[in-house]
Amino acid sequence: MVSHIPLKKIKSGVYGLNRLMDGGINENTITAVIGTSGAGKTTFATYFLKRGLEIGEDAIFITLDESPKQIIKGVVEMGWEDIEDYIDEGMLVFVDAGGREFSDFIKTELAGFVDDWEGYKARIVVDPLTPVLWSTEQKYEQRDLVSALLRGTRNIGTVVCTLEEHGVAGDLSGPELVIPMYLADNVIHLRYRSHDSPEKRELKIIKCRSSKHSRFWHPYTIVRGSGIIVQQAALASQSPKQVVDMSALLNDALEQIPKEKKSKLTPKIRQSLVRTINKLSQEDIGALEPGYILTQILSEYGLIDEA
Repeated sequence: MVSHIPLKKIKSGVYGLNRLMDGGINENTITAVIGTSGAGKTTFATYFLKRGLEIGEDAIFITLDESPKQIIKGVVEMGWEDIEDYIDEGMLVFVDAGGREFSDFIKTELAGFVDDWEGYKARIVVDPLTPVLWSTEQKYEQRDLVSALLRGTRNIGTVVCTLEEHGVAGDLSGPELVIPMYLADNVIHLRYRSHDSPEKRELKIIKCRSSKHSRFWHPYTIVRGSGIIVQQAALASQSPKQVVDMSALLNDALEQIPKEKKSKLTPKIRQSLVRTINKLSQEDIGALEPGYILTQILSEYGLIDEA
């Protein structure tokens, strides 16, 4: 009889998403995040890395478009102000693949890169993956290149890659999406309707191998200092502006953390929580309920049971 060994779940860094994916992302899997410009793909990816760094994991950001300098500037503007501390400590590494022949990089340099990182169990972001497909017109070569890149990076950790959605909104059958979606273990679609009034953002888990997952669309908000927050569906039709001081709520919640979970509240995690809540207290959270946000944040860090 072969015993079933459950896959280890890691937290996504996206508040409210873990509950939709049976507790989080399976370790050593590939997650493809699809969306148009402005949907929050890079925000998703960077906060995925941030979550791992906070608990001592290493992180690799492979950029195929913007320079590391541009990405860091954008991340700081979005409220992750201590990102450069992780870079200085050597925990976060950028690989600038922009302007390279991607096929040559994958064929000649990737294996050595993977060997260097063997055993680290890092979190890896490829942002965006789309240029890899643009590097050749041959479909079979596109598949081989993408497969080699994703298979190689998965050998050293858990991967999130972003894909640019072009053409008709919501149509995921385009040639630039089909191959990565097929190869990925998880596929998350960020649907952004910028021309609606008010604009709408919705998230759907298209695929999640070896896990139960939600099959519905879920509204989400992007908040400076917190990244993506998946909303309660009941709040989607409301959008009153509100700025709420959540510091007192956090202090009360931390006092009530069960004893068996206290060990997870390390000084670094406490500092991150305080920083996040201070940022939230300066931002418009719209229809989001402060208590709901706090519950999702605390469950992300394992300080309360999954909400």
